[in-house]
Amino acid sequence: MNGEMLTLLTLGILFVLMTTGIPLAFATGLTAVVLTLLTFGPDALYIIPSRIFTLMGNYSLIAVPLFVLMGCLLEKAGVVERLFHALHIWSGRLRGGLAVGTLLTSTILAAMVGIIGAEILLLGLVCLPAMLNKGYDKRLALGVVCAGGSLGTLLPPSIVLIVYGLVAQVSIGELFLAALLPGALLALLYIIYVLAICYLYPEKGPLADIEERELPFIQKLSLAKALVLPIALIVTVLGSLYTGVATPTETAAIGVLGALVIVAINGELKIPMLIEVLKQTGSTVAMLTWVFFGASALVGVYTLAGGTTFLQDMIGGLPLPPLGIVVIMMLILIVLGAFIDWIGIVLLTMPIFVPIIKGYGMDPVWFGILFTMNMQISYLTPPFGPAAFYLKAVAPDDVSLNDIFVAAIPFVILQVIGLSLVLFFPQIAQFLPSIMQ
Repeated sequence: MNGEMLTLLTLGILFVLMTTGIPLAFATGLTAVVLTLLTFGPDALYIIPSRIFTLMGNYSLIAVPLFVLMGCLLEKAGVVERLFHALHIWSGRLRGGLAVGTLLTSTILAAMVGIIGAEILLLGLVCLPAMLNKGYDKRLALGVVCAGGSLGTLLPPSIVLIVYGLVAQVSIGELFLAALLPGALLALLYIIYVLAICYLYPEKGPLADIEERELPFIQKLSLAKALVLPIALIVTVLGSLYTGVATPTETAAIGVLGALVIVAINGELKIPMLIEVLKQTGSTVAMLTWVFFGASALVGVYTLAGGTTFLQDMIGGLPLPPLGIVVIMMLILIVLGAFIDWIGIVLLTMPIFVPIIKGYGMDPVWFGILFTMNMQISYLTPPFGPAAFYLKAVAPDDVSLNDIFVAAIPFVILQVIGLSLVLFFPQIAQFLPSIMQ
């Protein structure tokens, strides 16, 4: 079977299975089984469990459940409420200050949690009602929560960056460093947009109450203690990684220990809470693992059948300059992101794209940041758009999915602008890794 027929067959089987509503993990795994039978025969079915066992033997993957556990612990620690209150008070004199406080909270939260679902649920429960109760424009408030929550895709300790680093075989520490400036850039673009909209249309983002604006400086300063524990955890986790004191896996363990300390200091360390957190972590990691298994099996069979080489030759042979090839890849990822979860995308596409990038002499760390920014866009775009579904679960009854997707449009445009800036100015992502070498 030639590469073209193999690729069409793979896409056809996968598409049919996904339209039936089968979860991605089982759709990719079943596609791998069918491809193996059609291409190599039943005697070759051992390929699938061998791929799974190889994946299970990857020690670096331990970082994934540890960072998930850290995020689940912080979700229960009561950090968000204290952090949001402090940032809201400090930004109260700005029109749209509450939205700015939400974005700053989400940025700090993203640097601690790294789990998009947990972050958006927290912001939806704490920040969204506060903005709506203060008379903020509904769509602006919804867009801020969705966009701010999606920053966890990019900012370390992002699970997306960890998985990309494992698949592309690049340094996770360099990826974390490279993500800092692009993440800050996106947060800044969001804040500038919110301030501009609220000053052009004051009714969309009213000022804080007079009591909050006139709070004595000493009292405002005392609120800074809400920042101490989150920033200490961020510095400890990322500092231990960047300084070489710990590997990514060890860093994740340090993060779990730090999260436990924060939970204890905030008085939330109780046996029922720990049981609930372990259940939540187990459920999340089980879902991730099954997707890893299915996609890994499919990629293994497809590669052995020659499909990966065919696609690499086809994309690399396009009459375009290297940057044009990257633009094509970004467009492919945007389309895939509208229908497939990021885990499936990274496992299915990066074994094809990354060798092409390396063949052109381009930086795979920079490309990883582009990929991760692209996945941020997928979190806000229909029909998949998981950020919208997370937020709908905790939003008021009068908020529809359509409201959330429409509210996200300006922020998707800002994400595309941020992605374009990093695409055409790679130094944004490459600066920090270069000075740390």
